[in-house]
Amino acid sequence: MLRIYFTSEDLARVRVAPGPDFLWEISNSVQTLQRRDGTRVFGQWRQWARPRLSDSGRLLSSLLPPHGYSPDFLTPTTGDRGSLQAAVDTLMSAPRRRLRADLAQLAASRHLPNWASPLAVGDTASLRRLGRAVHAYHLEALAPFWQHIHAHIDADRTLRLHSLRDGGTEGLLSGLGPQFRWRPPVLEVAYPIDHQLRLRGRGLTLQPSFFCWPTPITLADAELPPVLVYPIHHAPDWARPARGGGRAPDGTGPLGPLLGHTRAALLREARDGCTTVQAARLLEVTHPAVSQHIKVLRAAGLVTTVRNGGRSFHVATAQGRALLDTADAAEGIGLR
Repeated sequence: MLRIYFTSEDLARVRVAPGPDFLWEISNSVQTLQRRDGTRVFGQWRQWARPRLSDSGRLLSSLLPPHGYSPDFLTPTTGDRGSLQAAVDTLMSAPRRRLRADLAQLAASRHLPNWASPLAVGDTASLRRLGRAVHAYHLEALAPFWQHIHAHIDADRTLRLHSLRDGGTEGLLSGLGPQFRWRPPVLEVAYPIDHQLRLRGRGLTLQPSFFCWPTPITLADAELPPVLVYPIHHAPDWARPARGGGRAPDGTGPLGPLLGHTRAALLREARDGCTTVQAARLLEVTHPAVSQHIKVLRAAGLVTTVRNGGRSFHVATAQGRALLDTADAAEGIGLR
């Protein structure tokens, strides 16, 4: 059990991360790749990814075991989730004391390769090797799915912000899911070991993660900026790499079926997130009609759906929001 202790100041400083964190997704996916559970969700991706990995996967897996401790320096707080290079730069600038302490703790539970010794003292060549491995692994295992990963994390974030709007910070913490229990002023979290995190006015960043599995994760060192990484919901058939082109035989591509006022209105409602029930009421159509239109929008990559408490929650993806913005801009300058 993980117990996170809040003060009144901490409750005012809870935030939901603005998007996926490159290094958390890389670390979590390396660990998930080595596990055998979660086959329904990750089995297809594992079969796809394993034969495609170069030495990068083996290098990272030696530092990221599937169970137990993993080094905090591999998931630093970067402040820039839009750039993998910025995240890697932060990783490579880790203080030597952090490298030394983290790798010593890892070595206490598993045998480390020879190159870990120079890495522990901040050897430049070893850090560059690690940085190249991170880039290579992301390209090989995650990049083909990154648009999908981003869309699902955006959807989860929108869901959390709705909880925050409706119930305040306590409503947000109470609605995180069955692995969490809010007992003011303590958030209890399903966790493989007993661990305590006292926020002491520093607040807490909630980081939704696509590859976090099966329980939430936090940093081992309680003195680092507090973050709680938690698993999001995803459908079991998500592991289909993005393909170029994607045009239908009639030449219209996936946007062809979107012509029509109802789908356009539904996409607009999904900009800020809506449930099937809300959409049906606002658009004055039946629930099955909403579901069918959402299916088309989702196939076109314009909407994603998350499920929470028995409800389907639909959120426009970055591509869907861009399409709406373009339409709004065109209307604003009188284009038809």
